Amino acid sequence: MKITVYGAGSWGIALSLVLAHNGHQVTTWTHREEQCRQLRETRMNAKLLPGVHIPEQIALTSEIDCARDAELVVLAVPSFAVAETAEKAAAIVPAGVPIVNVGKGLDAAHDYCRFSETIDRAFDGQNPVVALTGPTHAEEVARGIPTAILAASASRSAAELCQDVFMNEVFRVYTSSDIIGAEIGGAFKNVIALAAGIADGLGLGDNSKAGLMTRGLTEIARLGVTLGAKQETFAGLSGMGDLIVTCTSMHSRNRRAGILIGKGKSVQQAMEEIGAVVEGYYATEAGHHMAQKTGVSMPITSELYHVLYEGGDVHRGIAALMGRSKKDEHESETTWLT
Repeated sequence: MKITVYGAGSWGIALSLVLAHNGHQVTTWTHREEQCRQLRETRMNAKLLPGVHIPEQIALTSEIDCARDAELVVLAVPSFAVAETAEKAAAIVPAGVPIVNVGKGLDAAHDYCRFSETIDRAFDGQNPVVALTGPTHAEEVARGIPTAILAASASRSAAELCQDVFMNEVFRVYTSSDIIGAEIGGAFKNVIALAAGIADGLGLGDNSKAGLMTRGLTEIARLGVTLGAKQETFAGLSGMGDLIVTCTSMHSRNRRAGILIGKGKSVQQAMEEIGAVVEGYYATEAGHHMAQKTGVSMPITSELYHVLYEGGDVHRGIAALMGRSKKDEHESETTWLT
């Protein structure tokens, strides 16, 4: 197939490599001509994927209209650029061509709607949208390390096409109809990863992180189900799987930023030191907004928002979480034997 990948960051290049390996005709776009020229000359993104060669069969361009004859389009741009890129691509991409979004987050400019909704609006509902998401570090995918991922869409044919196009001996793709749950899990696991990083930076233990991750997944699922997602989605790749990999790996920018904050750096200093987009920072604001809008209890997200946006003290945040009123774990009516 002729496939255009919008975005030449680590994830865009990693997925371009997967697609090229599978025999597809791939064009990878970057909005910066200077970066495009550098990638053509070196065949490598030395900053984000050092040592990973980009084969000559992958075309590199800065021309936005490169998707005019594409049969599949992949959006692999940072969350803040999803809406703008989708609007530009909508004027170029033919109707009916599936749009695969791999960005994780919510659209702050449109009342924190999900990216599939943003993309669907840009394309006037003429192109099926797939969320490709899960526990996937680009650094490992680019090097052919076995990986499992989820293709979620309201369109079964689009999800299964995505599965067929991407799947190979080291990249296993599952499908799901629950695009709401997949996108909510992908967006808000970054919040918990930031919090987990802060816990690591403070020198807290394994018990602390396990509790934080488990209860973090609970509040993500609580929000997702309220928005129409399926509970079981959060026990899968886009929920628990993505949460585990993001909270435990040093590949995770969110966790690394949290570690720096836990060690005493300011939020701004931490993000500058990471040197790339820390999606969890923006997702925390979105989560705080969604919790207030829906009335869903998201205590970890709320305390992290206080730290990141209101200058709150992390130690007081921990005390506030640990000192909450007594609750049943699943917060539903329980039938006791005695």
